[in-house]
Amino acid sequence: MNVFHKKSDLNKAVNTFNSAYHTLGLVPTMGALHSGHLALIKQALSENNLVVVSIFVNPTQFDNKSDLQKYPRTLDYDVALLGTLTEGEIIVYAPTVDDVYDGNVSSSNFSFDGLEESMEGKFRTGHFDGVGTVVKRLFEIVKPDNAYFGEKDFQQLMIIRKLVEKHNIPVNIIGCPIYREKDGLAMSSRNARLTPEYRKAAPFIYKILKSAKIKFGTNSDIKVVEWVKSKFAKHPLLKLEYFTIADEETLQPIKRKSKSKSYRAFIAVYAGEIRLIDNIALN
Repeated sequence: MNVFHKKSDLNKAVNTFNSAYHTLGLVPTMGALHSGHLALIKQALSENNLVVVSIFVNPTQFDNKSDLQKYPRTLDYDVALLGTLTEGEIIVYAPTVDDVYDGNVSSSNFSFDGLEESMEGKFRTGHFDGVGTVVKRLFEIVKPDNAYFGEKDFQQLMIIRKLVEKHNIPVNIIGCPIYREKDGLAMSSRNARLTPEYRKAAPFIYKILKSAKIKFGTNSDIKVVEWVKSKFAKHPLLKLEYFTIADEETLQPIKRKSKSKSYRAFIAVYAGEIRLIDNIALN
């Protein structure tokens, strides 16, 4: 498997395939790969002739420097795991920060028409400016036809679609379903940092989301939110940061339930010092 650390080498490799391959897929990751990532990559392989998997821990999307420093970096393991996939052609782009940012490690300022203002945007200052900056940069470097993102980061997925729309970037954004552990916990690279005690407790998040979905069918959004908050207030280990029911298209908090709109519940929870997010479609 070819692993490139410089965009110039990546571009040369991709260009050599252009005559033989017709579509190029991109799966952006921050490494510490797991089965959820592999599901994205398998879909990309089934829909493209060549797939670039980027492995890059992007500094500009972390509002917590400690979280950036502790984020797992497992490149050798990641490459070995990708080597188990035999369905198609994969190239790995594992750049340095300087290679991506050309020595200017800073975020651009973006407007995503309000999609960035709630939930993650509210609790993580500058996060989506960092996401927009690195994703736009990766699109410019790789020039993919299709790019794949998981719905676990649903707000991010919607923001990237808006980024492509507003900046006229010629790439098709494909959202992929949340991949879960057998006990329901949404797969995340952060899960590896959970202590055994917190790992055992963490599936409570998805359990509550499933119950909230049922309750949303017969109760007001206010009652559902209050119920979720009460459940976490009683939990001995997990601390709720936010639980929001929002319009799936605008990501604005629900004001009055409408049968013509689709809603989704979003949640962020601290398991010790590890922050976990999840979401579920409600109707």
